[in-house]
Amino acid sequence: MSEQTQTPQKRRIPVLVLLPVVIFAALAALFLFQLTMGEDPHTIPSALIGKKAPETDLPPVTGLVDNGTPVPGVSTADLMGKVSVVNVFASWCVPCRQEHPILEELATVDGIQLIGINYKDKPENARRFLGSLGNPYSRVGADEKGRVSIDWGVYGVPETYIVDPAGTIRYKFIGPLSPESYVNTFLPELEKVKAGNG
Repeated sequence: MSEQTQTPQKRRIPVLVLLPVVIFAALAALFLFQLTMGEDPHTIPSALIGKKAPETDLPPVTGLVDNGTPVPGVSTADLMGKVSVVNVFASWCVPCRQEHPILEELATVDGIQLIGINYKDKPENARRFLGSLGNPYSRVGADEKGRVSIDWGVYGVPETYIVDPAGTIRYKFIGPLSPESYVNTFLPELEKVKAGNG
């Protein structure tokens, strides 16, 4: 009788087991690539830069007053004739609360108007938010369904736009303004638009 020699079979790793590892490696490489690109994540390109601001006709936030005077809503006509900074915010947005002191400072800049678009919010919550933190806006439009904000290309709140006196969007800042981004990024862009070079 001859002895049969058995060769041990190599175990093959199923492809499905490796799939999560491959996906993780690809995502890690993409993340590393984004980090080393050196681009500011707040500068996501917008198709609206250099184009007229979208048609806007937003009613005021119900019951919102400033020194006893009702705060008006926002229309396209309100964006004409002077540099406008349009800030999209909501009372439920934690980063909006964090950037609010910057907006109060921004409201004191000469030669601009600061306009708010209140995104998917209830009037009572918007009033409470601005009542407790202060209202830096000359106008606040209520975008309760979020449709106008979508037309503006809003990814998420807060977002801030610079619109020139002809009603053209010149700059978009995504996310909350910090003291650093306000001084180093936003104000230089605003000064360019004020000088007519935006």
